[in-house]
Amino acid sequence: MEVHLKIIGVLLIILSLIHVVFPYYFKWKEELNTLSLVNRQMIYVHTFFISVTIFLMGILCLSHAHELFHTNLGRSISLGLAIFWFLRLLFQFFVYSPSLWKGKSFETVIHIIFSGLWIYLTVVFFLTWYM
Repeated sequence: MEVHLKIIGVLLIILSLIHVVFPYYFKWKEELNTLSLVNRQMIYVHTFFISVTIFLMGILCLSHAHELFHTNLGRSISLGLAIFWFLRLLFQFFVYSPSLWKGKSFETVIHIIFSGLWIYLTVVFFLTWYM
């Protein structure tokens, strides 16, 4: 299980770094132009802090995989992370509209990859807590 936690650590760090390109890829400068200043800045700030949080989750998994698996505190943290990623998985299917990816090759591949990632994260953190 510790190997899976370390793999997750690397994946989460990569995921956090991907957030850097969001404003450019999604053309936020143009797309968010019609929003009020506070709403526009909240999107940037929340994206930044989500990225930092995911990065820190990755560092935690890389540097403390043993503790996450073998201590009560680590297992409690793992349960919290399992719930977090399970909720993210639910959002993938019940909040985001399928029209964002259905019938679009690239978007469908991304949807499948990230759905698989959310499932992997949920299962590994849940098993880390449960075992």
